[in-house]
Amino acid sequence: MVSSEIDTGFAGVYFERNRERILADYFTLIRFPTVGADSKHLGDCAKAAAWLKQFLKPMGFSCELLTPATGLPVPVLFAERPGRPGSSTVLFYGHYDVQPEDPVDEWKTPPFEPTLIDNRVYARGAQDDKGQFFSFLYGLRALVEAGEDLPTIKILLEGQEESGSGAIAALLPELAPRIAADVLLVADTHSAPDFRPAIIAGMRGVQHFMVKLTGPSKDVHSGMHGGLAPNPALGIARLLASMFNPDGSVAVEGFRDGIAPPTEEEVRYATESTFDPEQYEKEVGCPPVGGTEGLPMVMRGSFEPTLEVNGIHGGYGGPGSKTVIPSSAFAKLSVRLVPDQSPAHVFNAIKAHLESHCPKGMKLEILEVFEGLPGFRLPIHSPVFRLAADALAKLDQRGPVFVWEGASIPIVSRLKQVSGAAPLLVGFGRECDNIHSPNESFGLDQFLDSMMWATLILKALV
Repeated sequence: MVSSEIDTGFAGVYFERNRERILADYFTLIRFPTVGADSKHLGDCAKAAAWLKQFLKPMGFSCELLTPATGLPVPVLFAERPGRPGSSTVLFYGHYDVQPEDPVDEWKTPPFEPTLIDNRVYARGAQDDKGQFFSFLYGLRALVEAGEDLPTIKILLEGQEESGSGAIAALLPELAPRIAADVLLVADTHSAPDFRPAIIAGMRGVQHFMVKLTGPSKDVHSGMHGGLAPNPALGIARLLASMFNPDGSVAVEGFRDGIAPPTEEEVRYATESTFDPEQYEKEVGCPPVGGTEGLPMVMRGSFEPTLEVNGIHGGYGGPGSKTVIPSSAFAKLSVRLVPDQSPAHVFNAIKAHLESHCPKGMKLEILEVFEGLPGFRLPIHSPVFRLAADALAKLDQRGPVFVWEGASIPIVSRLKQVSGAAPLLVGFGRECDNIHSPNESFGLDQFLDSMMWATLILKALV
């Protein structure tokens, strides 16, 4: 059938009429502890993927669970539903894996038992990305049940986005001819700080690795060996400090090679969506003074590459004192890459710096290397952005803003290349959702916004 134009009220009415069923399904999905990076949760990932397959089949999707021949066999769900002849082809991407729940003792509710408090659902994965992609799928379901004409829709749901998308990357050569599409829809991003809808016009790439220093063959007495044995805990601190200049910029030679700076127009659009330092401090708990001194927030948060220390470990950390020189220490680091930075070149530059600055008497190892994928920026005057802007203006009369996201969804770059689709990243996350942290949550108003977005953009793409 061809109905009258869909408006925002369509999804709202559907949600209220089906609230109990929607929340029951949403909570069932959340209860699967799908930590895709942990082999102990392979069974949970498989169960979640199978459940999603059963969720999609009644909507007319042909569904297939795929696993790679190498690496962790975390399933990738591929589904396809034919649309109206001559319509666009949409590839929708999301991920059902979640971050580990650690530290568990900081959760106010059980991490994998969804709890509804003041119209917010608290649980690991409530937002990232189960809440985001599942609310979109429920918007799609509303359209299907209403008998609306739709574009051809292909769906890819993976279980390793949080740990590098190894399974889906291994399967891409096999999937390439099947995922060809006109538009790539991704629901894994944030709205603007003032909650205006945001169209993501670019994202930074990411790479990560671990640096380990080893000194003595075992922990040794700090009285007997102090002043003699090299201390890896001190060495790792000095090694990390060597990577930064006094103004906070990265001191690694070659780190900034090849960077494509933003245009004046991109910076102007990006500035529209930034918030002031006081608001940032209120939401995050510290002032926005990281990165290179003197650069505006929008440059540091969106258009500049970063090198961050994600954790440092070495020696004794328990109660009281244990006077030792530790045998080893390590740090986990991550890099956010901007367009035209080569991941391989950046990693080699960092590796060369670390090797040349390794403290005397210690052995350096670089482990758990994920070289990563580059960042990307999209043309802000593309037709698909105009289509999205018109749809989002129905959600918020202020209209959408363009955001160059500082975070990363590395597989999006690959999906863009392989599918030939124009990426369209729109999500409804907020800072208060606490993704990757204890007490993650997602508001039912955000869930409904995502449903409305799904109904509007899918009808616009018929």
